[in-house]
Amino acid sequence: MLMLLLVAVEVNQIMSKPTKIRAKSKNGIVDFRMLMHHVMDSGFMKDESTGKLIPAWFIQEFKIFSNSRLILSGKLGPTISKNPYLRCKFAGSPGDKIMVNWVDNKGYSRSDNSEVKST
Repeated sequence: MLMLLLVAVEVNQIMSKPTKIRAKSKNGIVDFRMLMHHVMDSGFMKDESTGKLIPAWFIQEFKIFSNSRLILSGKLGPTISKNPYLRCKFAGSPGDKIMVNWVDNKGYSRSDNSEVKST
């Protein structure tokens, strides 16, 4: 029973909340915003109970697609704060399909979808 509980706790730590995506179009320009839920540990913080360094765990790469076309890709590192937020603007219209992917340094990844709304 105890082993099952430990496994459940580890799975919950790995699984992140969905990326919050807001994309609104006005006059052919999409105002895109996203909030990626991730702990973004730098590897320089110490565990208060043990005094040992907490291993680095951060998003390494993200990609934003609109209608399967790559809009923006970027690389992040351990110096970025928890739950990175990104905003950008690009050409698009209401109804366009948005997809966001990211991968972290432990190999975990997430992909989320949304749709451009009109303002």
